[in-house]
Amino acid sequence: MNHGHGTSRLVGVGVGPGDPELVTVKGVNALRGAAVVVVPVMDTGERGRAEATVLHYVTADKVVRVVFALNERTDRARREAAWDAAGERVAELLRTHGSVAFATIGDPNVYSTFTYLAHTVGELLPGTAVETVPGITAMQDLAARSGAVLTEGTEPLTLVPVTAGAAVLKEALEGPGTVVAYKFGRLAAEVATALRETGRTEDAVWGSALGLPEESIRPAAELDEGPLPYLSTLIAPAPRDGGRGGKL
Repeated sequence: MNHGHGTSRLVGVGVGPGDPELVTVKGVNALRGAAVVVVPVMDTGERGRAEATVLHYVTADKVVRVVFALNERTDRARREAAWDAAGERVAELLRTHGSVAFATIGDPNVYSTFTYLAHTVGELLPGTAVETVPGITAMQDLAARSGAVLTEGTEPLTLVPVTAGAAVLKEALEGPGTVVAYKFGRLAAEVATALRETGRTEDAVWGSALGLPEESIRPAAELDEGPLPYLSTLIAPAPRDGGRGGKL
């Protein structure tokens, strides 16, 4: 059945960092309300975190795996070809089913594949309604689990994808506020060095696989032990004097 261009709906649903309890009620309703739920998988084919979370709320027959070469970070042409193919596949699902939910780890508007997907689908199927449902981010979950307060009073918050390079991180750490680093597993040693050089190691905390059986949350002082899971999160809280409301 063809729904025509006017009625197709693509919803990016943030499903949080891994703990299935951290999907919002609105997110669950969006997953259940869509005709199909697309989950991004790597070309290696193992079940991703988004898929594992989604399967707590919808049956497997409703889930469609679409390959995004998420581990392709060097060959831009190959990566863009994978995005184009994924966009084509989702557009095809929209033509057939009318409504598609795309499950994304964390939040669909924070460093998410959904942004590229929505853009591609918009070009292939003009008139598609695109919506997003916000999700709990890894920094919020790590803050909750570790007791690290993200911001107080007038402190700024800087979020850095370490894929941008350790220099960007170091620059942020030299500033006044809390710094959160994402995607730094491969550069753990560089991150440890940047923390040390800026005097920010002491209160910093890192975590991976939050809310999952293999969860690891440790002081950043233990970062030097080599590569960490790619989806690792670091919180380096703002330098604080320790008094209650010191920044208020």
